[in-house]
Amino acid sequence: MPLHWRLQCLPTLLLPLLFLSLPPWVPQCSATPIALVGINYGRVGNNLPPPSAVPALLASLGIGRVRLYDTDPSVLRAFANTGVELVVGLTDRCVEGVTTPDGAMAWIKGNIQPYVPATKISMITVGNEVLTSNNTAYSRLLLPAMQSLHDALATCSLGNIAVTSAHSLAILATSYPPSTTYFRKDLLPVICPILAFHAKTGSPFMINAYPYFAYDAQPNHVDIEYVLLEPGYRGILDNGTGLTYPNMLLAQVDAVYHAINAAGGDSANKIEVRISETGWPSAGDSNENGASPENAAKYNSNVMRLVAQNKGTPLRPGVTLRAYVFALFNENQKDGPTSERNYGLFKPDGTPVYPLGYSLPADNSTSGTHGGGTSGSFGYGANSTSGPPDDGYYSISGAIAVSWT
Repeated sequence: MPLHWRLQCLPTLLLPLLFLSLPPWVPQCSATPIALVGINYGRVGNNLPPPSAVPALLASLGIGRVRLYDTDPSVLRAFANTGVELVVGLTDRCVEGVTTPDGAMAWIKGNIQPYVPATKISMITVGNEVLTSNNTAYSRLLLPAMQSLHDALATCSLGNIAVTSAHSLAILATSYPPSTTYFRKDLLPVICPILAFHAKTGSPFMINAYPYFAYDAQPNHVDIEYVLLEPGYRGILDNGTGLTYPNMLLAQVDAVYHAINAAGGDSANKIEVRISETGWPSAGDSNENGASPENAAKYNSNVMRLVAQNKGTPLRPGVTLRAYVFALFNENQKDGPTSERNYGLFKPDGTPVYPLGYSLPADNSTSGTHGGGTSGSFGYGANSTSGPPDDGYYSISGAIAVSWT
């Protein structure tokens, strides 16, 4: 998975390039119930714009939800009074320190309480892909940390902020077909109590889902239209349920739902699955199949189109799909293959890496609801529209460039 759980680097080189200027005000993203598309804002780079410039860029796109990987004060202050809803991260290295009531309370008072309500924080993710990290000690610490933070938030009258964690799909023993999916048996002693926590608190179960990796591993066995979420693809039938999956992303989400059903017992139906990360690289090494600007544009456009339809999945048609696209910027200091540094919609200078073929609704902003919980909507096969007409849409290719100075 993209290697962004490491410490985020503060920008050290602020480009003095001046583009078309935004107005001297940044429009707030008003509270509406259809804001289901968000974006991941990682900062593992030394040439990124200052945090103060980012809300204006997001406003020009109509994006009202952002996921962060830490609680850097400069970033939290930059989003104050913008109306943008934030998911903030507690890094892996901090998990052990918040497993006790005192440690959790100190973290909340130092990293959350000083910034709300001016900064709209809806959720805390405890670690990133902790259960599949190389440090197995984190696995047994995850639930105590989540519980302690939940209790500390309640004590501080911040119970509207949900607590969760983001998981790799490597927690699954198998993922195809969705109806046969179950969690890895070695992780069940940890996952089952976590599922009970989500069912009790109403917080969502978050997954990092990347159809790109399936295609990269087996390009001759996976249809590119299926992984790119192309609307005209014929779909793949799951014989176990009789449900047809028009794309791999929906199949991955329902695979997790099936795994939760297999492990969670009676509480499984209370848990919502959300996509904390999904994306496609615009460049890669010679052995990284499918990494191109054209495919990245198609995939991310189709993710936005899919989520904006306000539908659920074939298995859970009444629970609207929510997703955070990875990522806002290309990050030049990330480790790993070339693709890791090329997931961004934007270059560090604020220009688009590629034009998207789809635009977000102008009111794709945030709802005032709890970070957890579910919302009913039309499902696949129901009578629903694919979204508002093009009038009033924002386009990434036409986004107003931002001056970083």
